[in-house]
Amino acid sequence: MAQKDASVAELTKNFESSNAVLLTEYRGLTVAQLKELRNSIRQDAEYAVVKNTLTKIAANNAGVSGLDDDLKGPSAIAFVHGDFVATAKAMRDFAKANPHLVIKGGVFEGNLLSADEINKYASLESREVLLAKAAGMMKATMGKAAATIDALREKLETADAA
Repeated sequence: MAQKDASVAELTKNFESSNAVLLTEYRGLTVAQLKELRNSIRQDAEYAVVKNTLTKIAANNAGVSGLDDDLKGPSAIAFVHGDFVATAKAMRDFAKANPHLVIKGGVFEGNLLSADEINKYASLESREVLLAKAAGMMKATMGKAAATIDALREKLETADAA
């Protein structure tokens, strides 16, 4: 009983300290494959096999609701502490290579996510690419503004000269 209480406390702490949670089914994966998955997401997340009942209790203690329906069968959770999109991409790519890994759903910024929604996040470009695109759009807009102002200046100079 004390061990179960400690497990619930640890899971509750993980739910509270994570900015996202990805729930998966791992049935059919080997220990080596699970290790490979853990290594691929280690930078941004912690992946752990969990007991469904204890996880339900811990999620409710942490104020996370809605995962109860997905907590059936062998379950494992990725507690994301870093980049959610990078973790979602790594999980999606691993699931493509290893069809036994099934992404059931998750929680991101307090919102319950379906597997399809997680795949949408996984299809986003990296943060660096999105920032570069935003910077490029701002540069283009500033270039257009500068060209417009210069054209106005030339028009005024031409009008003054005439």
